[in-house]
Amino acid sequence: MSETRTASKSNQVVAPLWWVWLAAWPVTAVFVLSNAATPLYVLWQRDIGFSKGTLTVVFACYIVGLIGSLLVSGVVSDRLGRKPVLLPALALALAACLVFATATSVAALIVARLFSGIAVGAVVSAGMAAVTDVAGPGRKRIAALLASCAMVFGAGLGPLLAGVLSETAPAPTVTVFVVEAVLLLSAVLAVLRMPVRRPTAPAKGAWVRMPGVPPCNGRQLALGIAVFAPGITATSFVLSLGPSLLSGLLGTTSRIVAGAMAFAMFLAATGVQFAVRRLSRSAILAAGAVSTSLSMAALIVAVHTSAVPVLVAAALLAGAGQGMGQLGGLSLLNSSVPPERLAEANAALNVGGYVLAGILPVSAGYLSDAVGLTGGATVFGGVLMALAVVGGLVVVGARRGSHERRLP
Repeated sequence: MSETRTASKSNQVVAPLWWVWLAAWPVTAVFVLSNAATPLYVLWQRDIGFSKGTLTVVFACYIVGLIGSLLVSGVVSDRLGRKPVLLPALALALAACLVFATATSVAALIVARLFSGIAVGAVVSAGMAAVTDVAGPGRKRIAALLASCAMVFGAGLGPLLAGVLSETAPAPTVTVFVVEAVLLLSAVLAVLRMPVRRPTAPAKGAWVRMPGVPPCNGRQLALGIAVFAPGITATSFVLSLGPSLLSGLLGTTSRIVAGAMAFAMFLAATGVQFAVRRLSRSAILAAGAVSTSLSMAALIVAVHTSAVPVLVAAALLAGAGQGMGQLGGLSLLNSSVPPERLAEANAALNVGGYVLAGILPVSAGYLSDAVGLTGGATVFGGVLMALAVVGGLVVVGARRGSHERRLP
């Protein structure tokens, strides 16, 4: 490209900053799809008929597809390149839009969620690594920030678009997926022109395997998972059962309100990352653990007092907790993992987070069917608060045990 320049200390071509921003667009576009269905489940529940437990199973099928994708996409991306993974993922996301728009059964919703999860798994490994590749070795911190913010902003924009369009446009369960298909097509164009090179390192090990990191980077991965996993589990709960909580507390099924709460949650996740970006990575992770803990305390208070402002506060704190856990984890990996293993490292971080995010909300959903939403949310909040506290203590302990001022 004529606008690229050559780094003075190497032969690597460094793309202009605007390309780093554009490289993050496919991440945003796919994550819009990841949560676009959230405000629409009340419509499908009404038309198809299924319980809160079934709803969380539909949500968890997304986690199954995502984790299955992560077992493959990170390794394939590091060996074959970012584009050979991103382009099929975007095609599968487009197929998910079609299935969602025509869904008339739980089976169709499950298929659409599986497709979405597979696409998201490819994007969080190959897409986030592509942002780092385009940024170059001198801009790893801004690459981690943009990739992380692209993910959470897209995750929040999806339910907001779905809520607004389903209330104001015809075909409430169709229109948002038509709009999303247009966004995905623009992401395809961005990937086709993205200035990334094919990897040259020889392939080592199995193609399908549990993603991991080099042995010397195991500590960074563990610290990231310790905070990121409780954070993303908190936001997953709000996405899956948040509309039911709002319906019980407000007596409303407004999809705009449900979508707006999810958008506000992820907007908090985006904004907090810019606010804390200059802090040390250990401080970011510790703050993320505190935010998730406070979120669960607020959730328990909200369901017992029927206080909507406290529920909104819980959602905002959950978003902030995920945002800081995600940024801290990605920054640790970007700063230490070699480029030829970076997509696999990103996949490993997300496997660690999404396994918990799949198990706990599903358990809470079925528990809520059995003992009521208040009891289910209380147990969920207590368990997750304990896990967040443990994650924070792990980070603080690692920082105190290090001879360096900051985590690497």
